[in-house]
Amino acid sequence: MLSITPRALSAAERLDWLRLIRSENVGPITFFQLLERFGDARSALAALPELARRGGREKRLRIGEKSAAEREIEGLAAIGARLVAWGEDEYPQALAAIADPPPLIAARGHPHLLKRPIVAIVGARNASANGRRFAQAIARDLGKAGLVIASGLARGIDTSAHEGALESGTVAVVAGGIDVIYPQENTALYERIVGEGVVIAEEPLGTVPLARHFPKRNRLISGVALGVLVVEAAQRSGSLITSRFALEQGREVFAAPGSPLDPRCQGTNDLIRHGATLTETADDVLAQLESMLRQPVAERPRPVFAGPKPAIDERELESARARVVESLGPTPVQVDEIVRQCQLSPAIVAVILLELELAGRLDRHPGHQVCLVSGHA
Repeated sequence: MLSITPRALSAAERLDWLRLIRSENVGPITFFQLLERFGDARSALAALPELARRGGREKRLRIGEKSAAEREIEGLAAIGARLVAWGEDEYPQALAAIADPPPLIAARGHPHLLKRPIVAIVGARNASANGRRFAQAIARDLGKAGLVIASGLARGIDTSAHEGALESGTVAVVAGGIDVIYPQENTALYERIVGEGVVIAEEPLGTVPLARHFPKRNRLISGVALGVLVVEAAQRSGSLITSRFALEQGREVFAAPGSPLDPRCQGTNDLIRHGATLTETADDVLAQLESMLRQPVAERPRPVFAGPKPAIDERELESARARVVESLGPTPVQVDEIVRQCQLSPAIVAVILLELELAGRLDRHPGHQVCLVSGHA
């Protein structure tokens, strides 16, 4: 993969990027597709209402307001935080390489840590004493070897991992706004991480974390890292969701073995059974990551947003819309399969999918898959 040349956004560009990602039905993948099609965020913002209308939306699309974006940037500055944009020097290289990187992350503390190689450690909230001790010790040992430790600031294994890595460097990836501490019992730890590490968040300032925010947070935990170590995880736990994201993102997955009699170890033992690296010491992690540490993950190449792409004839789009919608259903299907079945150009399919998504009729799934939203199938 190629690396892009880091480029700092101007204040006006940063405001437009924030307005665009805060607009209704605009997620990370859609954000970058809009930039590729229209050349810059300001032009994309102007195009949103018409795209949504063509996708079948009847009510007005909510577009990120300039005043709200200005308040968010000012609020971040007031607590010593700021937005880091995809493509800027302090944006984590590994995170930039995933399929759906957040265009902007809020960072509070010492963002330079995000440029160093990172390993994530996650696990059970109701962790055992031995599990917590192991997480803290291995985080400390990996930190001494030069790695920064990322985790989710949750109670249990996350807390112990952060505590073990405070001196060497730790990243807390929070599910809500960067100013919202969850759980409250980790307030003192949060403040220490701000002072000695870095806290990052994707959600707007002031967002109280809800259940739907945690899978998004989990993809960031694995996304910033070269690998993910799971220490105690029951079946169907959030930590296993993080490990699945890691596999989808091409990251290494490590798991600490545990007693088959402890439900908290069923998930980790199952990971080992299916190919995760059995991990008892920091050396197990370092040996597996040796080649990556010599050559860090490169950023996913993206087109230079030099200007808008040529407009597609409306008559072509009109005749193609019915075919694309007909190919969609409630079950996710790969975008390439839609292109093949409909015998349309990728550019035409991409525009129609953008229209449907902005209209609230389309969901995106991992692996470049899409499906119609329930009720529109």
